[in-house]
Amino acid sequence: MNKSQIIESVQKETGLKKKDAEAAVNAVFASIENALVSGDKVQLVGFGTFEVKERAERAGINPATREAITIPASKHLSFTAGKTLKANLNK
Repeated sequence: MNKSQIIESVQKETGLKKKDAEAAVNAVFASIENALVSGDKVQLVGFGTFEVKERAERAGINPATREAITIPASKHLSFTAGKTLKANLNK
């Protein structure tokens, strides 16, 4: 499912005009992104939790040259499915 399909689904479920449904979906995505960028955890009860985690700097190997390299520290997004979502997936 892509963003336009989500917008169509919201439009059908709510009866909103497509333009209004798109604005609502964009607002939700922007709110989630802003919270994550500011370091907050986003918990959607029954659906899951989005959280930013940090990876430490580590040693690695360049597969082409077999040369040792340092992989810089970075942040990554983690999603943990909620109890309700897990239950619905395993039906």
